[in-house]
Amino acid sequence: MDKPEIETIYSAEDIKQRIAELAVEIAQEKFEDLVVVPILKGSFIFAADLIRGLYEAGVSPEIDFLSLASYRGTESTGNVEILRDISAIVENRDVLLIDDILESGHTLAFAKDLIAARGANRVCTCVLLEKPTRRVVDVEADFLAYRCPDVFVVGYGMDLDHRFRELPFVGRIVQ
Repeated sequence: MDKPEIETIYSAEDIKQRIAELAVEIAQEKFEDLVVVPILKGSFIFAADLIRGLYEAGVSPEIDFLSLASYRGTESTGNVEILRDISAIVENRDVLLIDDILESGHTLAFAKDLIAARGANRVCTCVLLEKPTRRVVDVEADFLAYRCPDVFVVGYGMDLDHRFRELPFVGRIVQ
């Protein structure tokens, strides 16, 4: 693939500022015995920056990772697979799931149900982007950075066939 033109939707500077604000919002929730669970792969950059922001806001959670898959190319299959499960004990604890994008809702609803079924006291969610027009499952983010236009986005951890995750901003490929 030739190097395509990528139009910036959310700049690195804007994202940095919004994450600092989100971290303060999350810290105000006063979570008890918090476990933060980023959903891989797409959320890894967002999660790293948010977790550092939480530290700056006075929150020191346990961190584990959940790897789920529901996309093939640019479309959701509607089926969610666990590729890597968490090892943390979540029973009687508060859990914050972090995801890159809330679109159809399949992945986030699956993750919430999975963690709740394991006895978590409270399962909250934080997503970088939301595309409400694509929702097919009744799930909402508790914490949200941006409502995103209905375009396929890359960068800041999000990819197109494993490319463009390294971009420090969120953008769309210009055709």
